[in-house]
Amino acid sequence: MRLPIYYVDAFAEELFHGNPAAVVTVTECLDAATMQSIAFENNLSETAFVNVASTPFLIRWFSPVVEVDLCGHATLASARILFDNHLPPDSSQISFSTKRGALSAVKRDDLIYLDFPAEEPGTEKKNKTLVQALGAKPVELYRGRDDFLAVFENEKAIHTMDPDFKLLAKLDCRGVIITAPGDQVDFVSRFFAPRTGVPEDPVTGSTHTLMVPYWAQKTGKTKLAAAQLSQRSGRLYCELNGSRVFIGGQTKKYLQGEIFV
Repeated sequence: MRLPIYYVDAFAEELFHGNPAAVVTVTECLDAATMQSIAFENNLSETAFVNVASTPFLIRWFSPVVEVDLCGHATLASARILFDNHLPPDSSQISFSTKRGALSAVKRDDLIYLDFPAEEPGTEKKNKTLVQALGAKPVELYRGRDDFLAVFENEKAIHTMDPDFKLLAKLDCRGVIITAPGDQVDFVSRFFAPRTGVPEDPVTGSTHTLMVPYWAQKTGKTKLAAAQLSQRSGRLYCELNGSRVFIGGQTKKYLQGEIFV
């Protein structure tokens, strides 16, 4: 069996930035074990599998070690491949079917926006393991469906954070988001997910479903510019619209090939 595969830098304004995702297009469903093996072989933070024969497009996401329920950057990468290779040139919207329900992507000029459900953070009073793992106490701590959200005072605190990944992996969550007001954007963040095999994710679209409602309430804005301060870095353009979050970014295609299974 031969399968097309693409590597796309998502939330990247130039190549070798943003978050690289693999996109595998299929015309029939693969079994989970095969998809997990391919994701492990790719060794990227996420590999997306998109069934291009289904309507809407069925999409699933795998880290090197587990299947995840929601992934932003690999959805953005998948949308780029679908717009370029599988849809008419004048197409501007894509519908996806996922384990988290219906999602969509919309093309606006050189940006693709993901339409994801917003998530309201629930307050956590304290977590000793998290504070020990981060080596710093957040000014506020919240818990979302998948992740902890730790808020710090300034961008410098996010830049200099040097977490203990072994301790972070003991937390009962997908990962830990750290965030603060930005110097040149509305807010900045980093995301650590060692439990899923990704110590630090370069740019994470799905975490913004939790951060955008928080920062919209703090700033009074519904349109927010964000930056993820990983080594590769990435820029995101976010909008809060009721119960939905629009997460926009640019993409750069890096590789196209075939998998032999």
